[in-house]
Amino acid sequence: MSDFLRIITHSRRFKSAVKELDIQQLEDVKAKLEGIIAERHSEEEMERQEQEQRISKIQKYREMIAADGIDPGELQAAIQEKSSKRSPRKAKYEIWNEKGERITWTGQGRMPNFLKARIEAGESLDTFLIE
Repeated sequence: MSDFLRIITHSRRFKSAVKELDIQQLEDVKAKLEGIIAERHSEEEMERQEQEQRISKIQKYREMIAADGIDPGELQAAIQEKSSKRSPRKAKYEIWNEKGERITWTGQGRMPNFLKARIEAGESLDTFLIE
């Protein structure tokens, strides 16, 4: 695609590329390009109108909030309070691998492979409980 853009955006390269086309083919290319341009203009106009509507609605909501005596900062604080993350769970099991690294597991999600291998070898999960 970059070769195409390099050709079409440079007048001499573009002229050289379309040298073998007759007038009718050039007119077809022109019509297709004008269609694409018109479509792009209408898309951009629709996006601009949607953005204006959005801004208008936001302004309307701000005025409604101000009329009710609510500070927009209060709304933001209320939203942030509700969406707080839960604290991470404490590790319930631990095991040390051959490298001396401590591997912990909360008991939820996938079991670490090293721990899984030891359990499959016959050890009890309770032997790895953190006390």
